[in-house]
Amino acid sequence: MKLNELKATDGSRKVRKRKGMGNGSGNGKTAGRGHKGQKSRTGGKVARGFEGGQMPLIRRVPKRGFTPLERNEFQVINLGQLNGFEDGAVVDAAALYDAGLVRNATDPIKLLARGELTSKVQVSVSAASDSAAAAVQAAGGSLKLISAEG
Repeated sequence: MKLNELKATDGSRKVRKRKGMGNGSGNGKTAGRGHKGQKSRTGGKVARGFEGGQMPLIRRVPKRGFTPLERNEFQVINLGQLNGFEDGAVVDAAALYDAGLVRNATDPIKLLARGELTSKVQVSVSAASDSAAAAVQAAGGSLKLISAEG
């Protein structure tokens, strides 16, 4: 076998269809677009959701719900994640951000009760569930709630 005898495997290289190259090619005249109509013309795209003048589904279905203007989206921290802090450490937004436990230090943080808390820490968060607050107190730590605005 020589380099000039190498051949690509059958089917590995797709041959481009040359449209409009005579009726004998099978892709002549209308080039696979059919006769007349919007989709046969140049630039003849149909807008997304357009149903030929019929009222589109998205407009037939009624609107529902609303988005509150001032929604408090809390970043969630669980008790089990606080075990990485030493006893007596102050756990606030900055400390949680430095530890990589929250996305940013400005959004409000809520403490939830998943996991066990073994270290005595002083937690300072925007909100906490009742069971999480009780668990922090039971572990010998303290919980301080700060305003959700920061």
